[in-house]
Amino acid sequence: MTAILGLNAYHADSAACLVVDGEIVGAVEEERFLRLKHWAGFPKEAIDWCLSEGGITLDDVDVVAVNQDVRANLGARIGYALKRRPSPGLVLERLRNQRKRRTIGDELGSAEITYVEHHLAHLASSFWVSPYDDAVLLSVDGFGDFTSCAWGPADRNGIRIDGRVLFPHSLGLFYEALTQYLGFPYYGDEYKVMGLAPYGEPRYRDQLLEVVRLQDDGTFELNLDCFRHHRESVGYVWDNTIPQSGTLYSDGLVELLGPPRDPAAPLEDRHRDLARSIQAVYEDAFFNLLDMLGERYDSTRLCLSGGCAANSVANGKIHERSRFTDSFIAPSGGDAGGAVGAALHVWHELGGNGRATDSAYLGPAYGDDEIRAMLDASGCAYDTVRDEAQLCARTAEAIASGQVVGWYQGRLEWGPRALGNRSIVCDPRRADMKEILNAKIKRRESFRPFAPSILHERVPEWFEHDAPVPYMSKVFQIREEKRAQVPAVAHVDGSGRLQTVDRDANPRYYRLIEEVERRTGVPMVLNTSFNENEPIVCRPEEALGCFLRTEMDVLVLGDHVVRR
Repeated sequence: MTAILGLNAYHADSAACLVVDGEIVGAVEEERFLRLKHWAGFPKEAIDWCLSEGGITLDDVDVVAVNQDVRANLGARIGYALKRRPSPGLVLERLRNQRKRRTIGDELGSAEITYVEHHLAHLASSFWVSPYDDAVLLSVDGFGDFTSCAWGPADRNGIRIDGRVLFPHSLGLFYEALTQYLGFPYYGDEYKVMGLAPYGEPRYRDQLLEVVRLQDDGTFELNLDCFRHHRESVGYVWDNTIPQSGTLYSDGLVELLGPPRDPAAPLEDRHRDLARSIQAVYEDAFFNLLDMLGERYDSTRLCLSGGCAANSVANGKIHERSRFTDSFIAPSGGDAGGAVGAALHVWHELGGNGRATDSAYLGPAYGDDEIRAMLDASGCAYDTVRDEAQLCARTAEAIASGQVVGWYQGRLEWGPRALGNRSIVCDPRRADMKEILNAKIKRRESFRPFAPSILHERVPEWFEHDAPVPYMSKVFQIREEKRAQVPAVAHVDGSGRLQTVDRDANPRYYRLIEEVERRTGVPMVLNTSFNENEPIVCRPEEALGCFLRTEMDVLVLGDHVVRR
């Protein structure tokens, strides 16, 4: 047995995974245990759970694989420091972060540690769980190991990196800085800009193309007059806390675009137009990269990773705006997924072969006895329905009647999306369902859309493009004649960030949606994450707590049904 523990540590979305003989035994983000979004630090709870799930101790681990290598691109780092002479504060900030990652060995005792370059781990996280024997790989994010972007081909013999975009140029940082400028200050708020973009027009596209300058070789450069990250400390905090960063944009951006939005100020048409322009320019740069890759390599298969792989709007256009007819994005494309990528890379470096089973259901599960004991102790009245057909039929009746259902089943999802095991589900036909969810449970901005989970065989009937999207990673246009039937999941531009549900991948969730279709004629449910401005619920106690403090109508915990 070869056991490899993969880590993303002292960075946002800290996480751990366990790979045994090339298969992923378990993977989970630390935030799910500590209940702090995007938690950054050492993932002790995640490590403990992974080892327990594998039935081993740290002494049984052959290698600990970490998705950072401070030695990577060392020559480029030194050259930049000598040429650009950044502020002492920036240098000290980087050195502190590097030293902290080097303390991982102190946390783990005598374990053998292998450091894997950040973007190599990203590339491995997608390819080694993809369905492809060969593909073109692309990783795009903020920064990792002095790099913001890397690409190259892969086949059964391994991964080759042919090119990189180095610090200080970064599409991820561009999007993050402009997200801050629009008055969304928290780590991970970029999805709010994506949700706001369809409400505006790309009136600022030309100005922003002066901020991100597309290059003839397919790459891009930032107009550094608009940013601070390359010359001074911006106050990144990754040490056992919610991740934080200071302001990334400079006065140069303000001079170009005008005053930034105060987070407390109302949204205006100007802000909506800026959001649309930010998304448009990101797509310009992204497809400029894909055009270069399409000309350079023969394959029409793409594996996409890195934090920017969460840009589901751009991802949904890959088939129509590039030569890549097939694309794969793993359930955790961002930094947490680097834990899986580092571990799988080391497995192949040690002589392992094959690929890991593709799944998002890799986190903790809690047994029936534990759930019943928790419910009994809570004093809540509940029914137990052992027959799955009856359970799904009863839940579908509640959904079809307009009730909001907390659906808690099996193993916790790996990655940022709830995919039918830790989900809140309801009827997509109700035009007022978004308002109901925001008022009763989610308490989030009204412009943000909700996603449909659809039986994968029904996709061609409802969407303009047919492709598997098991991890809710792409936005497709809903067919125009169908949009009025599902107003709760049709965004203002007629799009939906869909999850295609396969019977083999999640049979109980598939059966639930089948039962909903029998009652409504619509083969989908609205699916949003089971949480309330917190990480997705992990333990059954957290699901019950969220149910009780919000206004959900029904909670289904395994085979047990709790009603108001």
